Amino acid sequence: MAKLNIKLVRSTIGRKQDQIATVKALGLKKLNSEVEQEDTPQIRGMIQKVSHLVEVKEI
Repeated sequence: MAKLNIKLVRSTIGRKQDQIATVKALGLKKLNSEVEQEDTPQIRGMIQKVSHLVEVKEI
């Protein structure tokens, strides 16, 4: 299965609580932090919800 490299490029300060929770659920903590996740429909949905805050690369 493919992997995704997800990087937090915009701050969560002032965002809605559900967006902050989604960023945390993806495993991102601080600005410019990166995580690798499996490419699943659930992860894609989470990325779509906070697409304006993250940058995604396929590995």
